[in-house]
Amino acid sequence: MVVSPSRFVWVARFALVMLVAIVITGSIVRLTGSGLGCVDWPQCNEERFVDVSSGHAAIEQVNRLFTGLVALSVILALGTALLLRPRNARLIVLAIGLVLGVLAQVVIGGIVVLTGLHPSSNMIHFLVSVILVALSRWLLNEARQLESTETAVPISTRASSWSWALFFATTATIVAGTVVTATGPHAGDENAPRFDLDLRQTVQVHGVMAWITAGLLLYGLWKCFGEWRSMRRSVEVMLGVFLAQMFVGYVQYFSGVPAQLVAIHIALSMGVVIAGIDVVWGTSRRRAVSSKMLAATDL
Repeated sequence: MVVSPSRFVWVARFALVMLVAIVITGSIVRLTGSGLGCVDWPQCNEERFVDVSSGHAAIEQVNRLFTGLVALSVILALGTALLLRPRNARLIVLAIGLVLGVLAQVVIGGIVVLTGLHPSSNMIHFLVSVILVALSRWLLNEARQLESTETAVPISTRASSWSWALFFATTATIVAGTVVTATGPHAGDENAPRFDLDLRQTVQVHGVMAWITAGLLLYGLWKCFGEWRSMRRSVEVMLGVFLAQMFVGYVQYFSGVPAQLVAIHIALSMGVVIAGIDVVWGTSRRRAVSSKMLAATDL
């Protein structure tokens, strides 16, 4: 059996949707206080493997079962990558990363429950999800490239350096955000431990990192009106999503951190990850292709 690039694009898109969805369902578990709805792992409790006898248990159980769809999506991505012709080593490596990441998430999820929702394990659980979403978006972009007829556009070294600075600033902002979550309310259970940190100070650090990221985006947008024109769309998208994320963050903080706004904040964070990967992928890909073109011309 041979898989065409167009079919693989659909498989990669399915994996991305599933990986984003599991982050959202996981946030519902935490925001409804259902993190210990199942107190054991891999079974729900000592008596039952599957238990939906209470609302909290049902929510946690559905989230666990949904993990099966996530696993199916990444296994399907790897299988189709191996069947793709011509074979693309980059896609295979990315797909293997997704499979290994999901397997790691299953284990980390068990550790989260067995440690009583310790904030450190919860942070790792979320950050691995961020990495998986980033990898799946990169995989989808690489798959789309196989069908693309766009002409490569030269990107300056400065633009590429800026995109990586943006990547690290965004990463720092997300990590700081997980510290805020691990310090504040909505731990997933009323008895779950919290970091013994000053919530206001952790929010301020998170806010500073967010403003640095926003500043880099505004600088990038300004450059896009001149020499970085080919990057303008991806930068505009990320700036729009990121500013929306900042707005929701400030509103949720000054309104007492309601669960509904936290859910929106988490969902928007996945949009930030996807948009950020698009910026980095676009600059690195165009530079790589352009370098090859220039090398061929020199010969």
